[in-house]
Amino acid sequence: MRATDRVRLGHTDVRVTRLGLGLAPIGGLFTPVGDDVARATVDTAWEHGLRLFDTAPLYGAGRSERRARAALSGRPRAEFAISTKVGRRLVPGGTAGQSFWAEPTGLEPVFDFSYAGTMRSYAESLDRLGLDRIDIAHIHDPDQHFTEAVAGAYPALAELRERGAVGAVGAGMNQAPMLADLVRATDLDCVLLAGRYTLLDQSGLAELLPLCHERGVAVLAAGVYNSGLLADPRPGAPYDYAPAPPDLVDRALALRDVCRRHRVPLRAAAIRFPLGHPAVTSVVVGARSPDEVADAVAMFGWEIPGAFWADLKRTGLLPADVPTP
Repeated sequence: MRATDRVRLGHTDVRVTRLGLGLAPIGGLFTPVGDDVARATVDTAWEHGLRLFDTAPLYGAGRSERRARAALSGRPRAEFAISTKVGRRLVPGGTAGQSFWAEPTGLEPVFDFSYAGTMRSYAESLDRLGLDRIDIAHIHDPDQHFTEAVAGAYPALAELRERGAVGAVGAGMNQAPMLADLVRATDLDCVLLAGRYTLLDQSGLAELLPLCHERGVAVLAAGVYNSGLLADPRPGAPYDYAPAPPDLVDRALALRDVCRRHRVPLRAAAIRFPLGHPAVTSVVVGARSPDEVADAVAMFGWEIPGAFWADLKRTGLLPADVPTP
């Protein structure tokens, strides 16, 4: 399996590469990136053959989508798939609730999962992206808005899919149980599961992944480094955007020890692990620089022996029945 292999997304006609680029970091996540580095980051992904790009209005309050436009404008439209999200609209405002984003735009995200709000969000994303259609539209983090998302956002996206204005309808969350509820309540084509099917957290395996596999719903695995702990395990490393608790740091360090015995970088193991499950179509990794993109591609292509996965199970660092690549 190669990072550049293109596969069909569930039952849709959308085709994606096995490795996708998450564009939250180029929206100025935590620290400024700048237009030039952002464009070079996307350009590097393109040069390495990646053709799946994931953004959202939330990411930098529109900055990520605008930077995606700058980098992808002029590229052959049929050659790439781009996903964005609905559920947060951007309105003029201050910086309330935007502590993650270091490059203010003067816009503020507000939740809106209504039918009308979804249609407006879609149109505004098209404008920022400079596109006439979206390949994948995700309902974004409806944790406290399940009913409205099912009654408002989903019917709007389903209508856009029927018109051909959206290629696939999905939902993206940092939790698995509600994604499973959405798969049962609607006709989703895919889900974007962030941080819940990784070397440190396999909670997505309890219900969501088997359900998606049964129904032919594609899973896009994101957050495979759990915000950084699996990229650089150490005390104080981030886990889900907060300092990692000591027990998870210890577990990550134990994973790294097994990796070293087999001469496998921990990042390589983390990026390849989700693809062991048949429901997982692609892995989406965020990057904020060309070097991070090149590293992700190299880690994806690392040859990992079967004995390594067996060792993780033998030592109890992975459950015995978890599927591995």
